[in-house]
Amino acid sequence: MGVSGCGKSTLGTLLAEALGCPFLEGDDFHAREAVAKMRGGQPLTDEDRWPWLARLGEATARSAADHGMAVAACSALRRCYRDRLRTTIGLPVRFVLLENDRNRLLERLADRAAHFMPVSLLDSQLATLEPPLADEAAITLVTEDSPQALRDAVLARLADGKIC
Repeated sequence: MGVSGCGKSTLGTLLAEALGCPFLEGDDFHAREAVAKMRGGQPLTDEDRWPWLARLGEATARSAADHGMAVAACSALRRCYRDRLRTTIGLPVRFVLLENDRNRLLERLADRAAHFMPVSLLDSQLATLEPPLADEAAITLVTEDSPQALRDAVLARLADGKIC
């Protein structure tokens, strides 16, 4: 989880490979209208997000049921979005918040010219972000380490039960 450009897809892909399970890219579950809205520089509303979260949550639940687990990349910026995902998935869910400072995120977004999410929406995402609270199954990682080091940190936390 995290704002655009934080490395969710990169880390998610590496985790899924290491765990031998499917990876679900949250962006693939957006409605065409939502993608067009973001591409046009308009932030999504909760009404835009609820169906997207339902589709991603249902697909994650099916994938986990079929394969024992799944890894999904999703911004999950607010607690209510994470709660909705937990409820829809209906299985234990672990969140990994990927953080970095605004300038570093801007650099990363500038390198992603083909992505529908424009740099102009970063500030709205940062303003919306509600970091996970202590009662949520989450860890926070700063994304200056290599993706492989981040993967290894998550796998170590999973192995020793520090995210449960």
